[in-house]
Amino acid sequence: MVSTTLALSVFLGTFGTAGSLVGAQDTIKYNDEYKTPSFIGETWSPKGKSGLSKKEIAYSFLNENSKKFKLKGDMKKNFKVIDEQADKEVGTHHFRLIEQYKGVPIYGSDSTIAIDENNNVTSFFGEVVPDLENENIKTEVAISETEAIEVAKQDLEKKIGKVDQYDGDIAVEQYIYEFDGAFHNTFLVKASTIEPEVGYWHYFIDSTNGKIVDNNNASHEVTAFGNGVFNNKQMFEAQYANGVYGLTDVTRGKGVVTNDAKNGNRLVTSLIKMFKDGAAVDAHANAQKTYDYFKGTFGRNSVDDKGQQLISSVHVNNNWNNASWNGRTMSYGDGDGIAYHNFAGGLDVAAHEMAHGVTEHTANLIYRNESGALNESMSDIFAAMVDRSDEEWLIGETIVKDGRKGLRSMSNPAEIVDVRTDSGYSPDHWSKRYTGTLDSGGVHINSSINNKAAYLISEGGTHYGVTVSGVGREATEQIYYRALSKYLTASSNFTMMKEAAIQAATDLYGASSKEVRAVKAAYIAVGVN
Repeated sequence: MVSTTLALSVFLGTFGTAGSLVGAQDTIKYNDEYKTPSFIGETWSPKGKSGLSKKEIAYSFLNENSKKFKLKGDMKKNFKVIDEQADKEVGTHHFRLIEQYKGVPIYGSDSTIAIDENNNVTSFFGEVVPDLENENIKTEVAISETEAIEVAKQDLEKKIGKVDQYDGDIAVEQYIYEFDGAFHNTFLVKASTIEPEVGYWHYFIDSTNGKIVDNNNASHEVTAFGNGVFNNKQMFEAQYANGVYGLTDVTRGKGVVTNDAKNGNRLVTSLIKMFKDGAAVDAHANAQKTYDYFKGTFGRNSVDDKGQQLISSVHVNNNWNNASWNGRTMSYGDGDGIAYHNFAGGLDVAAHEMAHGVTEHTANLIYRNESGALNESMSDIFAAMVDRSDEEWLIGETIVKDGRKGLRSMSNPAEIVDVRTDSGYSPDHWSKRYTGTLDSGGVHINSSINNKAAYLISEGGTHYGVTVSGVGREATEQIYYRALSKYLTASSNFTMMKEAAIQAATDLYGASSKEVRAVKAAYIAVGVN
């Protein structure tokens, strides 16, 4: 990112025709690739705002910055509002928008705009792709959505084998998608599977010719999560019907359901109230606990905040050393009994996977490179918050059977061996980040950098000579949830994470608060500027 700090006089020259700025100095950060703003940390007010709606103020702000964004014409044609939220507690108003070209949204180019109680714009986060009219993008569609689905299904089944049943409906959305330096008019096909392989498959099909542009498995797999079933007693809601008890809970959102993959992915049942399948018991109870955490802490009704049914599937594949979220289902392997225990038993596993669902329905961080590392880090952060009994801030510590301390350490990332890095350990500083192509660009590796920042914000400490005064888990979880749900966008990187956390802490606790100081110091400590 390129950072520039401009004096008020310079800003007035830019915005003076329609609005005014409050404050003596403001910061803009630019996207390295497109040279357009990815963060504007100003306080801006349009002239005559008393007669404007909040949406009109947001579009006025975009129009005033159109030259910076290198966009032409009315911003209402360049940006579409996809979500609007009023935060009554803090008094702020938030818009989530997506850039579009001739009415077609651009993949990954979403943004957020915040407006305070006085109708001033206080921040912009996002990615803006400029000059698309010069990219020779074909807008004529030559295939149907149904044909795009068939192309994706045929290719997928060549890779993993015949899919007898997809996990829910296959979704299709049209996007302008950049791949290998060219922009394509595509249908994004999303398909979820459990058998013969767990996956959340994303196919970008060129809508002008039916060819596959790109594809990937966005299933959020976390190698070696879970803690096995150690006869720990769980109490949970179930249902009694037709003479049997079933692992179905109708008291939370649209329900919590646990199925057995080895039994045709059917509902787990019992003739008595005592369920003997330990994996199913833990998966069901932990899903309920995680739902209760997000509902009780943030008022969030399931992963989509609309009560989405939470489905768990246990005994997936043979001795599978993994757990995964595929957009619809949390899947748990039994572990091989050598390196790992059964994955379904870990509370931090359920929390980690459900948090991927929350991210999908908020910032929707793209699961590659830095944004993917933030995606993983958010899941680790909320896993640590749900599993508060773990005072060491370890991830997966109870399911590692081969003597390792855990999968990741948020308190001390460098104590965990990772042979993929130059140092041989997980990075705890930006200067030590992984820059290779393994692990989708290091999503599980570089997540430890942001994890360390979160730990420092909560618990404090001295890291690379920088001392941070911690503010506790309660403030930390609120800061990261607000950053995720109000400010971060699909393509956000570590710098944007820092700015979003600062903005969230400012909203909640004030610009001069100890919480803001903790956030700033923590990111300095891990080398994110």
